[in-house]
Amino acid sequence: MKRNLLLLALIITCSWSFAQKTNLIFFTEGGEKFYIVLNGVLQNQKAETNVKVTDLTAPNYKLKVIFQDTTIKPIDKNLMFQQSTETTFNIKKNNKSEWVVRYQSEVPIAQSVPPPAGQTVVVYAPTGPAVPVPTTTTTTVSTTQTTTTGVNTTQPSNGVAVGINLGGVNVNMDIKDPTMGNATGTTSSTTTMTTTTTTSQTSMQTVPVAPTQPPAYTMPGYTGKVGCPIPMSESDFASSKTSISSKTFEDSKLTIAKQIIAANCLLSSQVKDLMSLFTFEDSKIEIAKYAYAYTYDIGNYYKVNDAFTFSSSIDELNTYIAAHPK
Repeated sequence: MKRNLLLLALIITCSWSFAQKTNLIFFTEGGEKFYIVLNGVLQNQKAETNVKVTDLTAPNYKLKVIFQDTTIKPIDKNLMFQQSTETTFNIKKNNKSEWVVRYQSEVPIAQSVPPPAGQTVVVYAPTGPAVPVPTTTTTTVSTTQTTTTGVNTTQPSNGVAVGINLGGVNVNMDIKDPTMGNATGTTSSTTTMTTTTTTSQTSMQTVPVAPTQPPAYTMPGYTGKVGCPIPMSESDFASSKTSISSKTFEDSKLTIAKQIIAANCLLSSQVKDLMSLFTFEDSKIEIAKYAYAYTYDIGNYYKVNDAFTFSSSIDELNTYIAAHPK
Protein backbone atom coordinates (compact mmCIF):
# COMPACT_ATOMS: atom_id res chain seq x y z
CA MET A 1 0.00 0.00 0.00
CA LYS A 2 2.80 2.39 0.91
CA ARG A 3 4.60 1.52 -2.32
CA ASN A 4 1.47 2.35 -4.34
CA LEU A 5 1.04 5.67 -2.55
CA LEU A 6 4.68 6.53 -3.14
CA LEU A 7 4.35 5.69 -6.83
CA LEU A 8 1.19 7.78 -7.10
CA ALA A 9 2.91 10.74 -5.43
CA LEU A 10 5.85 10.43 -7.80
CA ILE A 11 3.54 10.41 -10.83
CA ILE A 12 1.67 13.46 -9.56
CA THR A 13 4.95 15.31 -8.90
CA CYS A 14 6.30 14.53 -12.36
CA SER A 15 3.03 15.52 -13.99
CA TRP A 16 2.97 18.76 -12.03
CA SER A 17 6.56 19.58 -12.99
CA PHE A 18 5.75 18.99 -16.65
CA ALA A 19 2.54 21.01 -16.49
CA GLN A 20 4.29 24.03 -15.02
CA LYS A 21 6.71 24.35 -17.94
CA THR A 22 6.04 27.03 -20.52
CA ASN A 23 7.06 27.57 -24.16
CA LEU A 24 7.61 30.96 -25.78
CA ILE A 25 7.58 31.62 -29.54
CA PHE A 26 9.05 34.75 -31.13
CA PHE A 27 8.83 35.66 -34.82
CA THR A 28 9.19 38.66 -37.14
CA GLU A 29 6.61 39.52 -39.80
CA GLY A 30 9.15 40.81 -42.31
CA GLY A 31 11.72 38.03 -41.91
CA GLU A 32 14.25 40.09 -39.94
CA LYS A 33 16.71 37.79 -38.13
CA PHE A 34 17.28 38.21 -34.39
CA TYR A 35 18.75 36.80 -31.19
CA ILE A 36 16.69 36.13 -28.03
CA VAL A 37 18.26 36.99 -24.65
CA LEU A 38 16.41 36.01 -21.44
CA ASN A 39 17.69 37.31 -18.10
CA GLY A 40 20.96 38.24 -19.78
CA VAL A 41 21.58 34.79 -21.30
CA LEU A 42 21.67 34.20 -25.05
CA GLN A 43 19.23 31.48 -26.13
CA ASN A 44 19.69 30.97 -29.90
CA GLN A 45 23.31 30.80 -31.09
CA LYS A 46 22.41 31.80 -34.65
CA ALA A 47 20.19 34.70 -35.73
CA GLU A 48 16.79 33.37 -36.84
CA THR A 49 13.35 34.65 -37.92
CA ASN A 50 11.29 32.25 -35.77
CA VAL A 51 12.50 30.94 -32.39
CA LYS A 52 10.74 28.72 -29.84
CA VAL A 53 12.19 28.62 -26.31
CA THR A 54 10.91 25.65 -24.28
CA ASP A 55 10.84 24.51 -20.64
CA LEU A 56 10.61 27.91 -18.94
CA THR A 57 9.48 27.70 -15.31
CA ALA A 58 9.14 31.32 -14.14
CA PRO A 59 6.13 33.58 -14.98
CA ASN A 60 8.29 36.51 -16.11
CA TYR A 61 11.71 37.20 -17.62
CA LYS A 62 13.81 40.15 -18.71
CA LEU A 63 13.77 39.99 -22.51
CA LYS A 64 16.24 41.51 -24.94
CA VAL A 65 15.87 41.16 -28.73
CA ILE A 66 19.05 41.87 -30.73
CA PHE A 67 18.67 42.12 -34.49
CA GLN A 68 21.26 40.88 -36.96
CA ASP A 69 20.67 44.13 -38.87
CA THR A 70 22.77 46.59 -36.86
CA THR A 71 20.62 49.54 -37.99
CA ILE A 72 17.70 48.24 -35.88
CA LYS A 73 17.84 49.22 -32.21
CA PRO A 74 17.61 46.27 -29.76
CA ILE A 75 14.36 45.83 -27.80
CA ASP A 76 14.29 45.58 -23.99
CA LYS A 77 11.10 44.41 -22.28
CA ASN A 78 9.88 42.90 -19.01
CA LEU A 79 8.11 39.83 -20.42
CA MET A 80 5.25 38.23 -18.47
CA PHE A 81 3.02 35.36 -19.55
CA GLN A 82 0.64 32.69 -18.34
CA GLN A 83 2.36 29.55 -17.07
CA SER A 84 1.76 26.07 -18.51
CA THR A 85 1.07 27.57 -21.94
CA GLU A 86 2.74 28.02 -25.30
CA THR A 87 2.63 31.77 -25.83
CA THR A 88 3.49 33.47 -29.13
CA PHE A 89 4.91 37.00 -29.45
CA ASN A 90 5.17 39.03 -32.65
CA ILE A 91 8.23 41.25 -33.20
CA LYS A 92 7.04 44.09 -35.43
CA LYS A 93 6.90 47.83 -36.06
CA ASN A 94 4.10 49.79 -34.38
CA ASN A 95 2.24 52.77 -35.83
CA LYS A 96 5.18 55.00 -34.91
CA SER A 97 7.62 52.75 -36.85
CA GLU A 98 9.16 51.62 -33.55
CA TRP A 99 10.15 47.98 -33.11
CA VAL A 100 8.10 46.32 -30.33
CA VAL A 101 7.25 42.86 -28.96
CA ARG A 102 3.50 42.19 -29.02
CA TYR A 103 1.44 39.35 -27.51
CA GLN A 104 -0.02 37.25 -30.34
CA SER A 105 -1.75 34.19 -28.86
CA GLU A 106 -1.48 31.31 -26.43
CA VAL A 107 -2.64 27.71 -26.02
CA PRO A 108 -2.34 25.26 -23.11
CA ILE A 109 1.01 23.48 -23.23
CA ALA A 110 -0.76 20.16 -23.80
CA GLN A 111 -2.26 21.52 -27.03
CA SER A 112 0.99 22.79 -28.52
CA VAL A 113 1.74 21.46 -32.00
CA PRO A 114 5.05 20.17 -33.43
CA PRO A 115 7.35 22.97 -34.68
CA PRO A 116 6.79 23.90 -38.34
CA ALA A 117 9.55 24.02 -40.95
CA GLY A 118 11.79 27.04 -40.45
CA GLN A 119 11.25 27.30 -36.69
CA THR A 120 14.31 27.00 -34.44
CA VAL A 121 13.61 25.23 -31.12
CA VAL A 122 15.92 25.69 -28.12
CA VAL A 123 15.59 24.56 -24.53
CA TYR A 124 15.76 27.48 -22.08
CA ALA A 125 19.29 28.00 -20.80
CA PRO A 126 19.61 29.85 -17.46
CA THR A 127 23.35 30.17 -18.05
CA GLY A 128 25.31 30.23 -21.25
CA PRO A 129 27.57 32.18 -23.60
CA ALA A 130 27.92 35.92 -23.71
CA VAL A 131 25.39 38.11 -25.47
CA PRO A 132 26.24 38.92 -29.11
CA VAL A 133 27.08 42.49 -30.03
CA PRO A 134 26.95 43.46 -33.73
CA THR A 135 30.14 45.09 -35.02
CA THR A 136 31.06 46.45 -38.45
CA THR A 137 34.56 46.11 -39.95
CA THR A 138 35.62 48.39 -42.82
CA THR A 139 38.52 47.48 -45.13
CA THR A 140 40.08 49.96 -47.57
CA VAL A 141 42.15 48.77 -50.55
CA SER A 142 44.14 51.25 -52.68
CA THR A 143 45.36 50.44 -56.21
CA THR A 144 47.82 52.62 -58.14
CA GLN A 145 48.11 52.47 -61.95
CA THR A 146 50.90 54.32 -63.82
CA THR A 147 50.85 55.07 -67.57
CA THR A 148 54.01 56.45 -69.27
CA THR A 149 53.93 58.14 -72.68
CA GLY A 150 57.36 58.76 -74.27
CA VAL A 151 58.35 60.74 -77.37
CA ASN A 152 61.90 60.17 -78.67
CA THR A 153 63.31 62.48 -81.33
CA THR A 154 66.47 61.80 -83.25
CA GLN A 155 67.60 64.23 -85.94
CA PRO A 156 69.72 62.77 -88.74
CA SER A 157 71.81 64.85 -91.09
CA ASN A 158 68.92 65.62 -93.44
CA GLY A 159 65.75 65.39 -91.25
CA VAL A 160 64.07 64.16 -88.06
CA ALA A 161 63.16 60.57 -87.04
CA VAL A 162 60.31 60.50 -84.52
CA GLY A 163 59.44 57.43 -82.39
CA ILE A 164 56.28 57.49 -80.23
CA ASN A 165 55.32 54.88 -77.60
CA LEU A 166 51.62 55.03 -76.65
CA GLY A 167 50.50 52.38 -74.17
CA GLY A 168 52.95 49.84 -75.54
CA VAL A 169 52.39 50.65 -79.26
CA ASN A 170 55.41 52.00 -81.15
CA VAL A 171 54.89 54.49 -84.01
CA ASN A 172 57.95 55.59 -86.06
CA MET A 173 58.05 58.50 -88.55
CA ASP A 174 60.92 60.00 -90.61
CA ILE A 175 60.73 63.70 -91.49
CA LYS A 176 63.51 64.85 -93.86
CA ASP A 177 64.62 68.47 -94.03
CA PRO A 178 68.10 69.30 -95.45
CA THR A 179 68.17 72.57 -93.53
CA MET A 180 68.12 70.84 -90.14
CA GLY A 181 71.29 69.89 -88.37
CA ASN A 182 72.10 66.83 -86.27
CA ALA A 183 70.28 66.72 -82.90
CA THR A 184 68.90 64.18 -80.49
CA GLY A 185 66.34 64.58 -77.73
CA THR A 186 63.81 62.72 -75.52
CA THR A 187 60.51 63.96 -74.11
CA SER A 188 58.41 61.85 -71.74
CA SER A 189 55.33 62.29 -69.54
CA THR A 190 53.95 60.08 -66.74
CA THR A 191 50.29 59.92 -65.53
CA THR A 192 49.47 58.19 -62.21
CA MET A 193 45.89 57.08 -61.35
CA THR A 194 44.92 55.86 -57.86
CA THR A 195 41.70 53.88 -57.24
CA THR A 196 40.39 53.32 -53.68
CA THR A 197 37.90 50.52 -52.91
CA THR A 198 36.12 50.35 -49.54
CA THR A 199 34.27 47.25 -48.35
CA SER A 200 32.26 46.79 -45.14
CA GLN A 201 31.49 43.53 -43.36
CA THR A 202 29.22 43.07 -40.34
CA SER A 203 30.10 40.37 -37.83
CA MET A 204 28.83 39.34 -34.40
CA GLN A 205 31.28 39.56 -31.54
CA THR A 206 30.48 38.63 -27.96
CA VAL A 207 31.12 40.42 -24.70
CA PRO A 208 30.14 39.23 -21.22
CA VAL A 209 26.85 40.71 -20.01
CA ALA A 210 25.63 40.20 -16.48
CA PRO A 211 21.99 39.15 -16.04
CA THR A 212 19.75 42.22 -15.70
CA GLN A 213 17.14 42.30 -13.02
CA PRO A 214 14.17 44.69 -13.02
CA PRO A 215 14.31 47.50 -10.45
CA ALA A 216 12.96 46.60 -7.05
CA TYR A 217 9.48 47.74 -6.00
CA THR A 218 8.06 47.68 -2.50
CA MET A 219 4.35 48.07 -1.87
CA PRO A 220 3.77 50.15 1.26
CA GLY A 221 2.36 48.02 4.07
CA TYR A 222 2.52 44.75 2.12
CA THR A 223 4.78 41.91 3.33
CA GLY A 224 3.25 38.91 1.54
CA LYS A 225 4.33 36.94 -1.53
CA VAL A 226 5.20 38.79 -4.72
CA GLY A 227 4.11 37.39 -8.08
CA CYS A 228 5.71 39.86 -10.53
CA PRO A 229 8.29 42.68 -10.30
CA ILE A 230 6.72 46.11 -10.92
CA PRO A 231 2.97 46.89 -10.85
CA MET A 232 1.35 48.90 -13.62
CA SER A 233 1.21 52.66 -13.04
CA GLU A 234 -2.20 54.19 -12.36
CA SER A 235 -2.08 56.30 -15.51
CA ASP A 236 -1.28 53.30 -17.71
CA PHE A 237 -3.94 51.27 -15.97
CA ALA A 238 -6.55 53.97 -16.52
CA SER A 239 -5.66 54.05 -20.21
CA SER A 240 -6.00 50.28 -20.38
CA LYS A 241 -9.46 50.35 -18.80
CA THR A 242 -10.54 52.89 -21.40
CA SER A 243 -9.35 50.60 -24.20
CA ILE A 244 -11.27 47.65 -22.80
CA SER A 245 -14.46 49.65 -22.15
CA SER A 246 -14.44 50.99 -25.71
CA LYS A 247 -15.26 47.50 -27.04
CA THR A 248 -18.90 46.51 -27.45
CA PHE A 249 -18.73 42.72 -27.31
CA GLU A 250 -17.69 40.72 -24.26
CA ASP A 251 -15.33 38.49 -26.27
CA SER A 252 -13.50 41.53 -27.64
CA LYS A 253 -13.13 42.92 -24.13
CA LEU A 254 -11.69 39.60 -22.94
CA THR A 255 -9.14 39.53 -25.75
CA ILE A 256 -7.96 43.10 -25.07
CA ALA A 257 -7.87 42.52 -21.31
CA LYS A 258 -5.72 39.39 -21.67
CA GLN A 259 -3.30 41.21 -23.95
CA ILE A 260 -2.92 43.99 -21.38
CA ILE A 261 -2.56 41.57 -18.47
CA ALA A 262 0.05 39.42 -20.25
CA ALA A 263 2.22 42.46 -20.99
CA ASN A 264 2.10 43.96 -17.48
CA CYS A 265 2.13 43.37 -13.74
CA LEU A 266 -1.03 44.22 -11.78
CA LEU A 267 -2.12 44.85 -8.23
CA SER A 268 -5.00 42.82 -6.77
CA SER A 269 -7.08 45.99 -6.64
CA GLN A 270 -6.45 46.56 -10.35
CA VAL A 271 -7.55 43.02 -11.18
CA LYS A 272 -10.77 43.67 -9.27
CA ASP A 273 -11.33 46.86 -11.29
CA LEU A 274 -10.83 44.95 -14.55
CA MET A 275 -13.38 42.35 -13.51
CA SER A 276 -15.96 45.08 -12.93
CA LEU A 277 -15.75 45.98 -16.64
CA PHE A 278 -17.40 42.67 -17.57
CA THR A 279 -21.09 41.79 -17.44
CA PHE A 280 -21.07 38.01 -17.33
CA GLU A 281 -19.89 35.99 -14.36
CA ASP A 282 -17.98 33.56 -16.57
CA SER A 283 -15.93 36.45 -17.97
CA LYS A 284 -15.10 37.69 -14.48
CA ILE A 285 -13.93 34.22 -13.45
CA GLU A 286 -11.80 33.91 -16.59
CA ILE A 287 -10.10 37.26 -15.94
CA ALA A 288 -9.51 36.42 -12.26
CA LYS A 289 -7.86 33.11 -13.17
CA TYR A 290 -5.78 34.57 -15.99
CA ALA A 291 -4.53 37.57 -14.00
CA TYR A 292 -3.38 35.52 -11.00
CA ALA A 293 -0.01 34.78 -12.63
CA TYR A 294 0.51 38.50 -13.37
CA THR A 295 -0.34 39.93 -9.94
CA TYR A 296 2.20 41.60 -7.65
CA ASP A 297 0.49 41.28 -4.23
CA ILE A 298 -0.87 37.76 -4.55
CA GLY A 299 -1.35 37.70 -0.78
CA ASN A 300 -4.15 40.22 -1.31
CA TYR A 301 -5.82 38.26 -4.08
CA TYR A 302 -8.81 37.48 -1.89
CA LYS A 303 -9.92 41.07 -2.56
CA VAL A 304 -10.98 40.17 -6.11
CA ASN A 305 -13.78 38.04 -4.62
CA ASP A 306 -15.76 41.24 -4.06
CA ALA A 307 -16.22 41.53 -7.83
CA PHE A 308 -18.13 38.23 -8.05
CA THR A 309 -21.90 38.01 -7.95
CA PHE A 310 -22.16 34.36 -6.85
CA SER A 311 -20.34 32.55 -4.05
CA SER A 312 -19.80 29.56 -6.35
CA SER A 313 -17.42 31.78 -8.37
CA ILE A 314 -15.31 32.34 -5.28
CA ASP A 315 -15.09 28.57 -4.73
CA GLU A 316 -14.07 28.05 -8.37
CA LEU A 317 -11.31 30.67 -8.12
CA ASN A 318 -10.02 29.20 -4.85
CA THR A 319 -9.84 25.75 -6.47
CA TYR A 320 -7.86 27.22 -9.37
CA ILE A 321 -5.41 29.03 -7.07
CA ALA A 322 -4.88 25.86 -5.01
CA ALA A 323 -3.93 24.02 -8.20
CA HIS A 324 -1.55 26.82 -9.28
CA PRO A 325 0.48 27.77 -6.18
CA LYS A 326 3.16 30.44 -6.48
